Formats: sequence, C-alpha cells, structure tokens
Amino acid sequence: MRILSIIINLFLSLSLTGKVLAIYDPLSVPNNKIGIHLLFPEELSQAAKIINRQGEAAWGYVTIPIQANDRNLQKWQTFLDECVKQKVIPIIRIATVPEGSNWIKPNDYDLIDFANFLNDLIWPVQNRYLIFFNEVNHSNEYGGTLSPENYADILDNAINIFKTRSEDFFILPAGLDNAATDRRNSIDWKTYLARMFQHKPDIFNRLDGWTSHAYANPDFTVRPDLSGSNKIDSFKYDLQYLRNFTQKKLPVFITETGWSNKYLSDHQIALYYQYAFSQAWSDPSIVAVTPFLLNAQDGPFQKFSFLDNNQKEKEFSATLSVLAQKGEPLLTTEIPQFDMAKSSIGTTQELIGDQINLFISLEKLYHNLVLYINQIQ
Repeated sequence: MRILSIIINLFLSLSLTGKVLAIYDPLSVPNNKIGIHLLFPEELSQAAKIINRQGEAAWGYVTIPIQANDRNLQKWQTFLDECVKQKVIPIIRIATVPEGSNWIKPNDYDLIDFANFLNDLIWPVQNRYLIFFNEVNHSNEYGGTLSPENYADILDNAINIFKTRSEDFFILPAGLDNAATDRRNSIDWKTYLARMFQHKPDIFNRLDGWTSHAYANPDFTVRPDLSGSNKIDSFKYDLQYLRNFTQKKLPVFITETGWSNKYLSDHQIALYYQYAFSQAWSDPSIVAVTPFLLNAQDGPFQKFSFLDNNQKEKEFSATLSVLAQKGEPLLTTEIPQFDMAKSSIGTTQELIGDQINLFISLEKLYHNLVLYINQIQ
C-alpha cells in the first residue's frame, strides 16, 4: 500500500503541474526489434511466444491493422491490456474499409473519428505508434485513385489532429511498395515521395519515423545478401532519397517483409532471416522488424505465414525467437489533467459535468495505476 500511495502522490503531482508528455526516441532505450505482423487481436498471445522467446525476452513489436468499422473500445482496450501482460509494443495501422476491389479513400472525418477513439484508449507504452494507411502508391489501396498530393494533405492533417489530442502519438507514414512502377494503377516510390514534397514541402519534417516494406523482390524470393531499392534493405534507399527533402533523422520501422515459400523451403527462409538480421537489419536506425505474417490460415498470404495449416510454428519462427532481447521501453504515464484552480462556483449543469469528468478521470487514473503496478512487479 505504501508503494501505491507513493505512486498516487507522484502521479497527482505530475498532473497538478500540468506536465505534458511527448514521444521519446525508441532507440534511446534497450530495444527488442523482433516483431511480427498480425491480422487479428486474438493472435497476440501466439505472437508473444515468438517475439519474446517464451517470456525470456520482452517488449517485441506487433503490427496490426484496425479498420474504420472496427472501432470497438472494449475490444481494443482488451487488446492493449493484453499487450501489457504479454509485454508487447503495438504498432497500429489505420485503415478504411474495402469497397469492391479498392480500399475506400480516407478523409478528414475518418481521421477525427480515429483520433478520438484511439485517444480514449490506455496504451501500454508512452509512444503510441500509428501508421496511416497502406501502400498508397497503388490505386486499389486509395479509393481507386493515385494522388500523392491528397495523401500528403491527409498525412499533414493527421499529424495536426492526433498531436492536438496527445503528443504521445508517434506518426508513421504508409509503407510504400518499392517494387511498383509508373503505370495506370501504381506510381514509382521515388515519384510518389517527390510529388508529396512538391505539394507539402514540410511533410517529411513533421514525421516521427519511417515505415518500410522491405520485401525480397522480385517475387519475394531474392537472397538477403542482395541490395536494392526493392530488396530487404530498401529502407536505406528510402532514407538516402529522403535527404533531398529533410535532414531529420527518422527511426525505421520495417512493418512488412518476408520470403515466399513458393520456391523456397522453410529451412532456406530460416537461414535468410538469420542472415538478414545479422546484416541488413542490424542497421542502428531500425526500431522494429515485423515480418508479414503470423497466421494466414487458408488465405492468400499462406506463402508468408509463420504458422502452418495445423497452427504449428514453422522453422523460421524459431529464428526470430532466438534473436529476441529484453526491451525496456518507457511505459505509459498518461495522467488525467485536473484543473484544481477552477472556481467551485458554477451552474448546476457545470457542477454535474465537472463531477462526471472527475469520475471519468479518476477511473482512468485507477486503471493506469493498476497497469503501472503490474509492469513494475
């Protein structure tokens, strides 16, 4: 109880002084870069066994999408609470919804709704990692259109909207398909970035990190020792090209990568992962590598899946586990802000509203305290 009392006093002290938190450099603390890409929150426990080496390591990463029609507070708070228990850092990729063969083009209303929803959740670590949409240099990922200018506007507005609600939101752009070329339904990645910059010259200065889809192209089968803008070290080419637009040092999140087993055996893929992490992905700018995909089941991505049809881990799952370390991220310190100097005189409606807000804030504070105590035990 004495520890709880100290924590409460400390937290209230921070809230009374109005301290505003913000993102921190994830590479400034011990970091477990091992991760995996999920499709559903229910897969977290299985993922944690791989990326945290059965509990011997801690705070690996998972990338997971959330669609606009899936903003369920209970569902996603349960997921984030489970991230605390499993010691996993979530990277949430914001998505719209599919319509026919395309994903609906996002708009500012989507951003506002997502910002309000995600800000109501209690996150496991201080940095709230968010990716805004996916491979937008393909028209089917952006409402059937190709518009780097519009995406630059959307991304710029997202930064304003989310940062207004919390400085802890860590803004990442959509990972691009670096193998795409200038065609009717796609744009080369360099062309796309250049057009974004021409439309919004400050857009890359405003980002908190960089998202890379570092696949072994062509055909997801190329050896890991080969280098190129469409290979597993494509992030290096991204960063080099970005120097034309910003001098800001952006930490890298490889949120999609992997090899297809269409032409490669599981043993070959395991060796490829081992080599990649010891060479290209040992780059000090990399925060996380979350290969695609943990569990494809019978879907079209089975060739990338880390689990077989019997839900057993494939050989290359063990490669990731062996490399996992103990990360030490800054844990969530979100504190409700109380205005103690506010006058106690007001209308009945104001007083009732204040009491309701105070109750909600206290409830949130209690939840945070429980999470914090669980984390330090």
